Amino acid sequence: MKLIVGLGNPGPEYAFTPHNAGFLAIDRIAEDRGAMVVNRRSKALTGKAIIAGEECLLIKPETFMNLSGLAVAPLVKEYELDPAKDLIVLYDELAFPLGELRLRPNGSSNGHNGVKSITGVLGTEDWIRIRIGVGKPALSDGREIKAGGKDYLLTPMRKTELAVMDEVLDCAARAVEMVVGEGIAAAMNRFNQKDSCKS
Repeated sequence: MKLIVGLGNPGPEYAFTPHNAGFLAIDRIAEDRGAMVVNRRSKALTGKAIIAGEECLLIKPETFMNLSGLAVAPLVKEYELDPAKDLIVLYDELAFPLGELRLRPNGSSNGHNGVKSITGVLGTEDWIRIRIGVGKPALSDGREIKAGGKDYLLTPMRKTELAVMDEVLDCAARAVEMVVGEGIAAAMNRFNQKDSCKS
């Protein structure tokens, strides 16, 4: 069993905001697999899906972002899983431009409250993360546009941004399948390259 967790905030007002990239990724995976993420367990909506031949539990915490660990940790414990191998978390990353994806086997929160919460409750930074870029793209002269933090993250995306997000969600679903089927090292090799989601 693998736990595939998408981070976000519950409620329709947050549905299509950059901060909910993790929820959107879980929705895409569920849609691709014909799964429904509707069962309430451990402060989360869950649904089962077979990915790369393995049973996976798709999870959307209902705790709000900064308490995500309270939904994730009881499920890790219930299934007696090793977070380093069996927990895959998808979430938004302001440090990368919209449309990019980065995978890591562990690491610090980089200021992300959902990540802080999961690490705090589990007591370890060793769990797999798939970071979905939501930052502003660089300007044509190479300068970066600063994405204004919290206000930006909680503001619904525009149509053009949603179109880019749509592509990266397909890419995130492929990345999850590769992590489950071939391991994090192979998936990092494939997806941790610039423009890997465009090929």
